[in-house]
Amino acid sequence: RLYKISFDTPNCKGEEARTLYLVGDFSAPAEFFVTLGVFSFLYSMAALVLYLRFHSLYTENTKLPFTDFCVTVCFAFFWLVAAAAWGKGLSDVKAATHPSTLISAMGACQKEGVECKAGTTPAMGLANISVVR
Repeated sequence: RLYKISFDTPNCKGEEARTLYLVGDFSAPAEFFVTLGVFSFLYSMAALVLYLRFHSLYTENTKLPFTDFCVTVCFAFFWLVAAAAWGKGLSDVKAATHPSTLISAMGACQKEGVECKAGTTPAMGLANISVVR
């Protein structure tokens, strides 16, 4: 929800400082990714209890292993979809928060003879790792 993040733009002489907001709402892919991760964890714990505590029930019933297999395949497919969605959401977040994008939105930086430079580039290493996992 980048649209909730504001920043003050630098002002030139005789101008008022303006408050700008970032553009975009990329929360849906992130929420989908996290929700699927939580449900996968809960299913894994339930399956582990079933395997260890009710092993005889699991081996005697022929439908239970097949159902477990189908649910696992569904989780694997949705995990791939969620990782792809979060990867696209992350690339959109990077584009929206890139210093050149922010500088181009500032009116003071568009005037002739004014040169604006970014102090630092945001570190996105941990966010990149979240997509790989």
